[in-house]
Formats: sequence, structure tokens, C-alpha cells
Amino acid sequence: MNKLVKVFKKLYNFIDAKFITPLSRAIYFLYEKLKNNPIHVEKFLNRPLVLVYMSLAFAVVVFFLVDSQVITLVATESEILPNEPVNIIYNKENYVVEGLVDSVDIILTGRKSALYLAKQLGEHEVILDLSDYEPSDTPRRVKLTYNQTVDNINYKLDPAYVSVVIKKKESEERSITYELLNENKLNEKFSVSSVNLDQTSVIVKGSRDALDKIATVKALIDLSNKKFTEAITYDIDNLPIVAYDSDGNVLENIEIVPTTVSGSISFSTYKTTVPIVVATTGELVAGKAISTITVEGKTNYTVDIYGEKEEIDQIKSVIATIDINGKGSSGAITQQVSIKKPSGVRSMSASDVKVVVTFGDEKQKTLNITNIRSENLGSGLTVNRTDENPISVQIKGVQSVIDAITEENISAYIDLANYTPGTYDVDIKIDSTDPRVSYVVASKVNIVIANS
Repeated sequence: MNKLVKVFKKLYNFIDAKFITPLSRAIYFLYEKLKNNPIHVEKFLNRPLVLVYMSLAFAVVVFFLVDSQVITLVATESEILPNEPVNIIYNKENYVVEGLVDSVDIILTGRKSALYLAKQLGEHEVILDLSDYEPSDTPRRVKLTYNQTVDNINYKLDPAYVSVVIKKKESEERSITYELLNENKLNEKFSVSSVNLDQTSVIVKGSRDALDKIATVKALIDLSNKKFTEAITYDIDNLPIVAYDSDGNVLENIEIVPTTVSGSISFSTYKTTVPIVVATTGELVAGKAISTITVEGKTNYTVDIYGEKEEIDQIKSVIATIDINGKGSSGAITQQVSIKKPSGVRSMSASDVKVVVTFGDEKQKTLNITNIRSENLGSGLTVNRTDENPISVQIKGVQSVIDAITEENISAYIDLANYTPGTYDVDIKIDSTDPRVSYVVASKVNIVIANS
């Protein structure tokens, strides 16, 4: 009723503005022009019958204007009601329908006043009735219908028809696992130690070809849940379940019973302590070498790393790289250096450190080594040196550093990856992580590789 009142109020205001007020002004204008005329206009207008006749004439004029659609209020116009939901009727327990649409656009055409009523009062119910159709592999072209509630309105649905395939619904039992979502939003010091679901299987329903596409069924666990604040066990409820195909895509045309499961998830925190190894990039000025390196004022600074035990137990150190290119002229440099986070590390007790490097004059000495190991030798092969002569290694650094290096401190090896049986001269490499020292090996080692 309130909507109808608003409609008539708008109609009244329109007629008042377009007709009554201009007509009143015209009559007043004529009155001003004719008030001194002997016709006595004022006396004429004050007669009751005159006003009745004028009102009747005005009503007749307005009626014909409205009925003939002269005024814009009743002009034929169009309105679009977008994304109206579709009420789909079919046997959901026994059938699966492919090709359905969730919504359609309704195009209404008619008089402006009727359109207004249709938009305000209409239920706009769009129906797709499949109750009389049987399963078939052949697509069916079915018309959508619209529950029209206002007369004098023409309507059109977009789309007006849909092509659907009705298939028989089947069901089977499938085992379920879990999938962790938003792992990057979990507290970096936490690791998921275990997950337990209240049930290990669910019923999946759908057409035969849809069921055959199911590769896995998983319960989704969102690790961004704000209640996960401690390394303890939490009960988790209403975990949604989804079915995936072999490409990891979610299958939308699968019904899962139940739709959610409950369970529990346990978090643990594991850490180990490793040293920081300082690496360098660039070259010092000629004749200079690194004398000392300190990290946060210590020569053996360590950090705590967090992650899965089996992963971080394999990590023996973390690296902080400092740029020394063109340095060495001054006595020392200080840099704030980022620590590279190794793969598998969730969190570190420090992300950057202050590194101080001092310099001195470069000296050198030569040592002879005989112990050279081989690495990456292919399976089923053996390697032997053709002679056991010592190999000379030139060591460069400040005097105090190279004085402390002996043959036992030098880790020399040859890399035999991709080598086949034969005789070769192979470069000798020195395994060193100490940037204060550089090694130069001018000669090669002669080896023979044979089948074992």
C-alpha cells in the first residue's frame, strides 16, 4: 500500500507541476487583463457551475493525455533486471543436470508507470522446470519461464533457453586426506606435527563420468586461523571438503556427504643453532687481504633457525654476504648484512647482522699437499693417481692468518662428475669457506679412471 501511495503522490506532483500550476497562472493573467472589463470576470468565475464545468473539462483532457500516452509518464520504456536467480526444479536425489544457469537478465518493456509497479511489486521468479524430463546423454533445449505479476508488461529472458544434459546420479565411498591452506600465514616458528580427522571416508555423488574424474578428496585446513597462537593441539570443526581431478582442479559437479568434517591439528616448534658464515663478493684493491671478520662483535656468531626437524637438521650454517669490491685501502668497513634464509627454514632469530671487516697487507706462502680426495665419481668406476708427487698450493692472506694454516687444514679435491674410463689431467679445487684466505693451485693432477 505504501508503494501505491508513493506512485499516486508522484502522479499528483507531476500533474500539479505540468498542468494545474501553469493553468492557474494563465487564469490569473487573464484576470489581470480583464478585471476592468464590464464582463465582470471575477463574478463569472465565482459561479459554482463554472468551476464544476472547468474541473470536468480539465479531467477529460488529462484522461485523454494519459490514455494516448502523450505525457512521458506513460511512454513505453524498457528496464533490465540483471542477475535474477533461477529456481530450478528437478529430482536432485536421483539426477545430475549439466548446463544449468544460476541467474538470468529480465528485460521488461511497457509504460513507465507499469514498469515502476513491476519493479516494486513483482516477485521476478524465473523457473526452469525439469520435473518431466528423463535422463539422457542427448542435450535438451528447455525454456525458462517467468512468473509475471503485473499486467501490461512485456518481458524477455536472457537467456530464454538453456541446453541441459540430465544424467542419473550415482554414489560411492572415497577416502579423504587433508590439505593445508595459507601456510605462509602460520606463525613462522610453528610446524604442523600431526593432523587427525574424525572420519577417513565420505560419500561422493554425481554422474558416472564426473565420479571417474575424482583423483583425491580432501578436507581443507586454513592455517591463517587466528586461534593458532601456541604450539599445542587444537580441535577444528566444519572443515570444508572438496574433490580434485588429476590436474588439481576443484570438481564443482560433485556432491559430498557430509560436506564438512571435524578433527584436530597439532603444532610443534623445533629449532637448532648454526653459525653464520660470511661470504664476500668483489675484489679487494691489489696488495690487500682481509685480516679479521666479526659478526655483531663476535668471530663465531650463531643464530637459531626454526622449521621441520628433518629439514633443518641438514643445515650446518647460514650465509651473510658482504661486498668488498674496491675495499681494503681503509683500515675497516662496517655493513649491515641480510642473512640468506636456507630452503626449509621457517624463521630465524635474526634476519640481518652487523659485519665488521678489517684489512691488512697481503702476504703469501706455499704448502705441498698429497691428500687429494675425489668427488662425484660415477658408479662402477675407480680412480688412481699416476704419481704420488706433492702438489704445491699458494696461500694468500695477511701474515697472521696464513701462518696458522698447515697442510692438514687444506681440504683439496677433484670433481669427477661425467668422467668416463680413461686418463685425464684434472684441476684441483680447494674447499674453503674462509674469505680471509685465497688459494692458487697452478698444477693439475694426472689420474686414471677404470671400470671396477
